Amino acid sequence: MKSKIKTALSALFCVLIFSASLPLLSQSTDSILYKQVDSTSLYMHVTYPPSMNNAKPLPAMVFFFGGGWVGGTTGHFDPHAKYFSERGLICFRVDYRVKSRQGTSPFESLKDAKSAIRFIREHAEDLHVDPQRIVASGGSAGGHLAAATALVTSFNEGSDQLSYSSVPNALVLFNPVIDNGPGGYGYERIGEAYKDFSPLHNIREGAPPTIFFLGTQDKLIPVETARYYKTVMEKVGSRCDLSLFEGEGHGFFNYGNIENYKKTVSEANRFLISLGYLTEEPVIEID
Repeated sequence: MKSKIKTALSALFCVLIFSASLPLLSQSTDSILYKQVDSTSLYMHVTYPPSMNNAKPLPAMVFFFGGGWVGGTTGHFDPHAKYFSERGLICFRVDYRVKSRQGTSPFESLKDAKSAIRFIREHAEDLHVDPQRIVASGGSAGGHLAAATALVTSFNEGSDQLSYSSVPNALVLFNPVIDNGPGGYGYERIGEAYKDFSPLHNIREGAPPTIFFLGTQDKLIPVETARYYKTVMEKVGSRCDLSLFEGEGHGFFNYGNIENYKKTVSEANRFLISLGYLTEEPVIEID
């Protein structure tokens, strides 16, 4: 299952704040080719819990990095993968096509995100994953991708095994750009396709339970938009916990902002416990 992965320098989204030094992953990590598009090879990096019982499938958490669908790297969520794998989840950090590396649009990014969820479900037995307990997570544009895998029915790769659902069972969203309509984020690139692309415009019955983190001074996602998202989710009968961080801007949750990182990870931990995806033990210190 292990394979070598090529790395490349990429442009980072200017509004995201990353730590200069992230904690190293100590658990067993594999790199798996999940998709080939022409000459582009896309990998997901899998981090396993320190003690694996291969006879028992485990919940999975799938991370999509931020970067405005332009740049970013899977390292964005290294600290989160380290923590949640120690807590007992199998964590996947997914690479996907972006403008700076592949010259692609946001639509290709979404196709890749949906392909990744389908790949995990298709190979759940080999990956020791419970296919009915998959959590999608991401920040900023990566938060959009996580939400869109759950809500958007369009933008499926033709080569995908469509018999496997791309819809995760729960969502952990960090300042996600969930409104792509006029006045929302990315409309100048999305255009009228927003009606099929924007998570806010595609909430429907059966939407997965969600926790939504947002700073009240975020310049890209207004608090009113997040509150409306929560209202619509609850109208269709779905849970949406909105956690607002007073005075914080975009990217406030990243590891470089250590106190906010700890608070958001702790809240996400409690959310997943409430869903039965995690238990109270083991207690892992959030580094």
